[in-house]
Amino acid sequence: MATANKIKSTTMLLRQYRQGEAQARDELVTRYLPVMQRWARGRLPSYGRDLADTDDLVQVTFMRAINNLERFDPQRPGAFLSYLRTILVNQVREELRRSRTRPASETINPDQVDTGLSAVELAVGQQTVDAYEAALAKLPDEQRDAIIMRVEFGMTFPEIASELDRPSANSVRMLVSRALTKVATWMSEENRL
Repeated sequence: MATANKIKSTTMLLRQYRQGEAQARDELVTRYLPVMQRWARGRLPSYGRDLADTDDLVQVTFMRAINNLERFDPQRPGAFLSYLRTILVNQVREELRRSRTRPASETINPDQVDTGLSAVELAVGQQTVDAYEAALAKLPDEQRDAIIMRVEFGMTFPEIASELDRPSANSVRMLVSRALTKVATWMSEENRL
């Protein structure tokens, strides 16, 4: 009876979906939709927000991911969430490119200040965001995924442990701590250049 309440791994859900179980797809969306919606808020700069709602971009992300699940190969635990993040980042970039080529649809209010930056860019600056992304790219997959899940998605250590198939929340805590130390060092080096 206890096994009926056990949470299925993402890898298991992906396998079940490929075997034709539509309920597995629904479980994947239910599990990751709120995470992706939270993460996506504030990623789209204000000049692009009138063209697409953040939730719309997340919906398109899921449609693209689900439509390509047959070709997706989860080579490691945590790969699916990384896959979703990559699709969403590409969606945001695509939307920004589109918004720059369209004429403005409203009159300009001279009292309104718009820096054109997302909430994240405003908080930390574009140079810091670039240094962070470059440092993430240097990390091994598991460390990068753990940082993204903790820092960007706000997942708890037990949630990350489950997602990465790690033995405990403490092992994830150490993994994230070591990875963040590396990222901070590389970002510091990048800023000195």
